[in-house]
Amino acid sequence: MPVMDALSSALAVLTAMITPAVLISACGTMILSTSTRLGRVVDRVRSLSDRLEELARGTQELELLGERRAVIFNQLDKLTSRARLLQRCMTVFYMALGTFVLTSVAIGIVAATGSARYNWIPVVVALVGTCFLFYGSILLIFEARLALSTIHAEMDFIWRLSQHLAPVELVEKHRAPRRVHFRRHQTP
Repeated sequence: MPVMDALSSALAVLTAMITPAVLISACGTMILSTSTRLGRVVDRVRSLSDRLEELARGTQELELLGERRAVIFNQLDKLTSRARLLQRCMTVFYMALGTFVLTSVAIGIVAATGSARYNWIPVVVALVGTCFLFYGSILLIFEARLALSTIHAEMDFIWRLSQHLAPVELVEKHRAPRRVHFRRHQTP
């Protein structure tokens, strides 16, 4: 019977050590997603920077030139904020990842020493990691809202530009929507 107790105890420790692996996987997914978002922001900054240089060098008269420059400048400002938020998110997610790995190590060490006195350490370390993961998720919410505001600003400018360039009768026919309305599709 002592062999069964030892096996049961070993399996319990291994199970406890594997549990943080789910959170480690979640951190890896968040890091990958955040890294991809950061790469897209950097690409967009480079694209807008090149466009701003073209506008500065350009000799041709463009419609709404001053407004184009202002929109690009505002986009670059918001993209800079997004990049900083995403960098902070990645740092926080890496800290969470390290903390969850440390949780597995702490579970193993506590089990190896056999001292019930230190059973609280892996729990505290896991809670710290969970707090990091939560904080990184909150930062991503702020970044997503900032991303949405950049899209809205860009679409508003494109709408104004299209109104400026399109024939008057077409502009009168299509007014800029103030809100997105979801209507049920009506059958004729």
